[in-house]
Amino acid sequence: MNCESVLHQIEVAVKTLIKIISKLEEDDLQKRPTSHKQSIGELLEHIAIICEADWRISNEATQEEMEKFYSNVSYKDLESIENGLITNFHSLKNNYMNLSDKELLSRTTSYWDVTYTRYEWLLEILAHVYHHRGQLHAMLVHCYDKDPKILMFE
Repeated sequence: MNCESVLHQIEVAVKTLIKIISKLEEDDLQKRPTSHKQSIGELLEHIAIICEADWRISNEATQEEMEKFYSNVSYKDLESIENGLITNFHSLKNNYMNLSDKELLSRTTSYWDVTYTRYEWLLEILAHVYHHRGQLHAMLVHCYDKDPKILMFE
């Protein structure tokens, strides 16, 4: 398993997210293009948590444990969002780089009964981060005419 390549792609997403964040103002966090959906700030907070939350889910955290985790995390300004992104990515990278091949191939089950190998969970984390990064970019460009004008891929 080549976790380094997958982790590199997650790092690319994190770095581009940091570039996007650097182009935002604190007031942008309150913008909500659809009334019943997340604001830009809520979406960024969710993205900042993904690496840690999905790691916990991949380690069979219960729904109650995840609810407690989410209730104790708060990234409400641009600086804390950026710091959360970086910290949680580095934690994920460290956790995955310390897994053996046997551990990477072991299967774990989420609290909603989805079962993947730990390597597949890493691929899910990659997809999750890229999905929401694209969602954020689309919100900024199409709803607020705030194109960050950055390369989204290497």
